[in-house]
Amino acid sequence: MNVVSPRLRIVFVIPTLDQSGAEKQLALLATHLPAEQFDVHVIALNRGGYYGQMLTEAGIPVHVLGKRWRVDPVTHFRLQKLIDKIQPDVVHSWLFAANAHVRLLSRRTWKCVVGERCVDSWKAGWQLKLDRRLAARADRLVGNSQSVVDFYADKTGIEAERLAVIPNAVELPDPADRESPEFREARAKWLEQWDLPENAFVVGYIGRMANQKRIDTLMWSTQMLTQADQRVRAVFVGDGPEGPRLRELAPKYDIARFVTFTGHQTDANRFLPFFDAFWLASEFEGQSNSLLEAMAAGVPVVASDIAPNREVIVDGESGYLRPVEDCQGFALAVRRWLEHPEEGTQMGQQARQRIADKFSIEAMVSRYSELYRQLVPAAENG
Repeated sequence: MNVVSPRLRIVFVIPTLDQSGAEKQLALLATHLPAEQFDVHVIALNRGGYYGQMLTEAGIPVHVLGKRWRVDPVTHFRLQKLIDKIQPDVVHSWLFAANAHVRLLSRRTWKCVVGERCVDSWKAGWQLKLDRRLAARADRLVGNSQSVVDFYADKTGIEAERLAVIPNAVELPDPADRESPEFREARAKWLEQWDLPENAFVVGYIGRMANQKRIDTLMWSTQMLTQADQRVRAVFVGDGPEGPRLRELAPKYDIARFVTFTGHQTDANRFLPFFDAFWLASEFEGQSNSLLEAMAAGVPVVASDIAPNREVIVDGESGYLRPVEDCQGFALAVRRWLEHPEEGTQMGQQARQRIADKFSIEAMVSRYSELYRQLVPAAENG
């Protein structure tokens, strides 16, 4: 008897395809699943965006439903109708709104995978109550870190056998040769573009300007660093609701000339090779794409000592972990690399190797492929 592995049809459902973390992971997975094994469709409830265009250019069908309100029965009806038409084997939803809509669908002939991306301590009581009520309607709940899975196991009561951990993945760029004339010239141009001095020691952050990121901690750390060494420049890449307030804080902290806010950047990763260090002070995360990407680029990193970051960084080997809001701890970690640059180089190399070993795209794709196959057993031919 031969076992046939059919080409599975997978539908991803997500609120938007804007340029953000979960959307990036969806796009990486959708474009790297083997086309001969998986037929992938993507549905955006609200709107397309940066990754919608990228997926379309890659030949993956993208459907945008135009959801307008938090509770939108018309969008729910459209989603039901579209999924009935596509006839998938697996529907894999990402983030709260999509997870709720998908689990509420009827006429299910497909398997349901719910993707949770963060320790969502921000959720209101009604949202967690809805998650609990709908927990039984998911065949698998996948978290991108053990801490995310533990959070949802505790909050929803979902059984352990229906939980899975599949970490985020990043592309491993070619290592930058910081001693080459070409790199030195490129960095000099970049420093000039952002009005930074030639001898700047650049500490970078990439991500949303949101309260959970505790960027004010990093600004206090910047003040401490610049009192010891005025070569330090802090570059904050990204935008968000906290952006205006943080910009106003710089002169109050007397660090305006040491801090640069770039605003939103479409290809923020191009900044990474020019950073001398990277920091992330988040109070909570799922698994930070920007942290993984900095490590993949060989940049030494210091991050808040929270469970998801402990799954990524081996403290003292592939980076440093410091308590949330420990301004001095963050400053001292960076100052060590300032005073001993060879240690920063070595730690950056170890960080890059850590990503290659544990967070590759190939590993993520393999794990999801195996999960989908487990849920939809191969047909048997006699």
